[in-house]
Amino acid sequence: MRGALATGRMRRGRVFRGVAGLLGELLVTLGAVLLLFVGWQLWWTDVTSDADAAQVVDSLQAGFDSPGWVQPKQVKVGDAYAIVRIPRFGASYARPLYEGTTAAVLDRGVGHYVGTALPGEVGNFAMAGHRTTYGKPFNRIAELKKGDVVLVETGESWFVYRVTGHEIVAPTQVSVLLPVPNEPGVVASEATLTMTSCHPEFSARQRYVVHAVLEATYPHADGVPAAVLGTTG
Repeated sequence: MRGALATGRMRRGRVFRGVAGLLGELLVTLGAVLLLFVGWQLWWTDVTSDADAAQVVDSLQAGFDSPGWVQPKQVKVGDAYAIVRIPRFGASYARPLYEGTTAAVLDRGVGHYVGTALPGEVGNFAMAGHRTTYGKPFNRIAELKKGDVVLVETGESWFVYRVTGHEIVAPTQVSVLLPVPNEPGVVASEATLTMTSCHPEFSARQRYVVHAVLEATYPHADGVPAAVLGTTG
């Protein structure tokens, strides 16, 4: 009787160890899969999005001088029609501006909030961009200082905006997108810019918002004076 009980305990012990070993292997495999997924999110999406953005920027630049170029009022959601340049982020920084702020759009570049003013127009020209992953075009948004330039290039013009300040708001505070940010019912009298991104990094708990005002407009063929493009230190 005692022998049978001992044998039973030994069998149960082997089964338990086998199950525990299998569970351990599954957890290790799951951990490896999660690490690969995180690596894909944080690194590979940047690689592919950066390559795509560079190709789109090159295409836009080539098309700006074409007589058949589609101007902003004619674009559809998902169309790229301008280039965003921010000297504070480096001389080589250039990201395509797309119409719309859907996930598919923001995974390719900077998105223009449908219904807000277009570049250079009186009102609030508002745009959004990822702060992490998918090229993270607004990763350094918190580095922008008062007086910094945000340059928007279209087939017709160069629009020079100057940063006036920033705020951190809840995702539900859509009043930052109003024609006059945070002032419901007020009619806009100047051309402004609002940039939004998630805050803090790796979180969507809040939004980091940068405001700017249109300082100057230059014909595309003339370019922008070099002195205008300097950062504020």
